[in-house]
Amino acid sequence: MKPENRQKFLLIAAGCVVGLYLLDTVVVSPLTESWKTRSAEIAKLRKDIEQGREMLKREKDTRDRWNEVRKNSLSFDVSQAQQELIGSFNKWSQDSRVTVTSTKPMWKHGVSERGSGDEYSLLECRVDAAGTMSTLARFLYEVERSPMALKIEGAEFTTRDNNGGQVALGLVVTGLRLKQLEGK
Repeated sequence: MKPENRQKFLLIAAGCVVGLYLLDTVVVSPLTESWKTRSAEIAKLRKDIEQGREMLKREKDTRDRWNEVRKNSLSFDVSQAQQELIGSFNKWSQDSRVTVTSTKPMWKHGVSERGSGDEYSLLECRVDAAGTMSTLARFLYEVERSPMALKIEGAEFTTRDNNGGQVALGLVVTGLRLKQLEGK
């Protein structure tokens, strides 16, 4: 092969390599990355659609549960809500033969994710009670069984005598109070 032909061939080969490199960096790699990104987005959207369909299937149950929570939430009047909760603790303690030694209510206000003011508030109540382990278990059962919109945040048991016959219970319960809604 003549040197001039070899130079032309090498120039064409180098040009092809540079052209292929530029084609890869400018066209192929971005298109591949775009394809991968779109495929991931499509997979995410399909998953979201499936979750939405599942949520729609559970709509009636979710609405029924929400209406039950709304119906059983504490009264919107602050003092009446406190009376409801403390009265319930008194009834539960009588039913289970537990001695309630103190009840300390404290209000916490909340703003919904939409940020449109106080739409709900929580009445956190610290209850100290004493009794035997079986009576305290019955007391906790009564609290849990209640249809009121309550959540037991914590329970702490401590023994009051050497043989464990008398037990003290420190219970933190949160009650839900929703903004007055139509139909309640």
